[in-house]
Amino acid sequence: MTLMEIYDMLFNEYGEQHWWPGASPFEIMVGAILTQNTGWRNVEKAILNIKDYLTPRKLYSLPENRLRELIRPSGFFNVKTKRLRSFLKFLIDTYDGEIKIMKRQSLETLRENMLKVKGIGEETCDSILLYALNKPIFVVDAYTRRIFSRHKVFSIDATYKEIQGVFMSNLERDVSLYNEYHALIVRLGKERCKRKNLLCEGCPIKNFVFS
Repeated sequence: MTLMEIYDMLFNEYGEQHWWPGASPFEIMVGAILTQNTGWRNVEKAILNIKDYLTPRKLYSLPENRLRELIRPSGFFNVKTKRLRSFLKFLIDTYDGEIKIMKRQSLETLRENMLKVKGIGEETCDSILLYALNKPIFVVDAYTRRIFSRHKVFSIDATYKEIQGVFMSNLERDVSLYNEYHALIVRLGKERCKRKNLLCEGCPIKNFVFS
């Protein structure tokens, strides 16, 4: 069974997931940073607090202690304040705070540049690239690793790059497909393929064997 067949099975089971939540590309970028190590409901509360400042320059101009308080609901707010400010500085210094300028750059250049920003790891970087900038790159998260290592597609110890390579070499290079596939994986991971108390009976890909 191929990864595309798995996608079809998940889509038939769950339907369109409407990811990533966000009113603008910049809001999606902020959300990708704030969602590190926390649930989305907490991120929503933090984003609601900063709604009046959701441009790169406005948010960066906030005093650090004020920003820290506004994003407190997202958890780890001291660390996330520094990470967010580092990203905002990068965005302003490199692209004049303009998302449209950022989008003109190639995927490879953007990824290389963003991974140099302190606190921006591969998952956050790729989430920004895919969901905010519509660049064709597959996002790998803990759900992806858990589900597909259990089905022996790769080892639980496989690197981010190795896992990403499996998907990108077996799927068409398509933003919409990568977007929806990642969202469906998250849905399956949350509802069935949990760390403990797995709900395998009735799982749409229970009998999946990669070929």
